[in-house]
Amino acid sequence: MNHRFVGIPELTDVPRVAVVVDVMRAFTVAAWAFSRGAERIVLASSEGEALALKESRPGWLALKDGAPAAGFDTVNSPGLVRSLDLTGRTVVQKTTAGTVGALAVASAPLVLCASFVVAGATARFLKTEGSGPVTFVVTGDAGRASEDLACAEYIGRHLDGGDVEVAPYLHRARTSRAAADLSDGVRRGYQGVHPDDVDLCLEVDTFSFAMVARQEDSLTVLRPAAVPDGSADAG
Repeated sequence: MNHRFVGIPELTDVPRVAVVVDVMRAFTVAAWAFSRGAERIVLASSEGEALALKESRPGWLALKDGAPAAGFDTVNSPGLVRSLDLTGRTVVQKTTAGTVGALAVASAPLVLCASFVVAGATARFLKTEGSGPVTFVVTGDAGRASEDLACAEYIGRHLDGGDVEVAPYLHRARTSRAAADLSDGVRRGYQGVHPDDVDLCLEVDTFSFAMVARQEDSLTVLRPAAVPDGSADAG
């Protein structure tokens, strides 16, 4: 199929099917949040909106990129989110790339958010839907982030059929600038980065659900979608 791979600045139309990829770390974090029991994730356009949504809805939680900040319950780190009990909770997420990309295509008929941990399930979901060509939104570095492009191409190859060797794609992600920046943050003791973040972002098919974004009451809401024939455990 003639899939498109575009950065956020290159989105000039509304695609029919969009897969928004953020490996390090937004949509790895989102998948972990669902595995920890979150019911839904609301994607916010700004930190101010995230805090306003949390404050107006009792029981909602909010997370952001970077260091911990007043009003936010946690940060955009899979290593930190995996230890939380989010059973039945709504999480508001604001990041610098992933949530921006998802909101940019929020009006598309079908929007999925993806990373390596849900790559196989994302491809199976799209096959089940008979979606045809996909627009992959490569969110990092204006579409040049090697970890996001590697994941997008890996999913695209799955959609096109045949066996796909994941190792070359993971190598590109592991040697990416984003991975180096996260590792450097750990060495420097930055808050908001966990020592396991890079490794968690490079796990493949950890979860057997896809993540579908839809409009609900004027909000862009991400929910897990069960996908048949998956062998990974989502729990």
